Amino acid sequence: MEKKKILVIHTGGTISMSEDAATGAVKPTDNNPLTEKTKELLSLAELLVEEPFHLPSPHITPREMLKLKEIIETKLAKEKISGVVITHGTDTLEETAYFLDLTVKTSLPIVVTGAMRSSNEIGSDGLYNLISSIRVASCEEAKDKGVLVVLNDEIHTAENVTKTHTSNVSTFQSPQYGPIGIVTKRGVLFHNTPTNREYYPLDAIVKKVTLIKAFAGMDSSLLYAIGDLDFDGVVIEALGQGNLPPATIEGIKALTEKNIPIVLVSRCFNGIAQDVYGYDGGGKHLKDMGVIFSNGLNGQKARIKLLIGLETQQNIERIFQI
Repeated sequence: MEKKKILVIHTGGTISMSEDAATGAVKPTDNNPLTEKTKELLSLAELLVEEPFHLPSPHITPREMLKLKEIIETKLAKEKISGVVITHGTDTLEETAYFLDLTVKTSLPIVVTGAMRSSNEIGSDGLYNLISSIRVASCEEAKDKGVLVVLNDEIHTAENVTKTHTSNVSTFQSPQYGPIGIVTKRGVLFHNTPTNREYYPLDAIVKKVTLIKAFAGMDSSLLYAIGDLDFDGVVIEALGQGNLPPATIEGIKALTEKNIPIVLVSRCFNGIAQDVYGYDGGGKHLKDMGVIFSNGLNGQKARIKLLIGLETQQNIERIFQI
């Protein structure tokens, strides 16, 4: 049987780093250890390898995400590719995955993976996760499921997955929903399929969107500052079901008067923000003021969606209802 051709894009992160034996510091090396392991992966698929940059994931910005989108689209147009695998640092992996989920239009599998332990640490998980991801990207059943995140034998959707632990290899979880499939020694098994796909054509990133978190006793200071700093949009991780302290109301008014969209999510990682409470700063009060409630996204992904929505001139309230 002819091997499938898989585009593998290395971007950096722990999966491509090594631990310094003398200091214990984990850092990038001159040669990506995953590139050196390519020969060991050729039994799985024909690999087309790209390494557009070599960055720790805290260095990744939406511009790098846009670059990945462009590489994928160019290769899909020129090559007969069956799927894509991206290796990425774990800190911002879910944001890159969701960005690509919203902006790349293809039915082919796109899989993002990473590692929690560097290549020369005991129990290194990078090569194993890469192998699992190539297997998923080569799988017919992985088509039409959007961008997937594969680590630790689990398959998650880009929309729902989040990093839940600072160092555990099972850090990536999908609160409320769980993985949509698993990777076993004998095959790739899906038990669920996403019901919704979104696509927004994007060719530039110029907007500024920020993310802040609500806390007890919060006032309007940060909200006034956001307006003064020329941000185009803001996401607030609100309290509970979508509530804010009453001292933030004047700041909310100031932003809405400048036509700066405010998207509200909950700082809780289960449940969704809803306009339930009618007291000052309660969700119903905020929605009546024009605040937009997100349908279950976490803060970092709501920021990505708001950024893309503003860049592509979408109806912001409508896209957050999807």
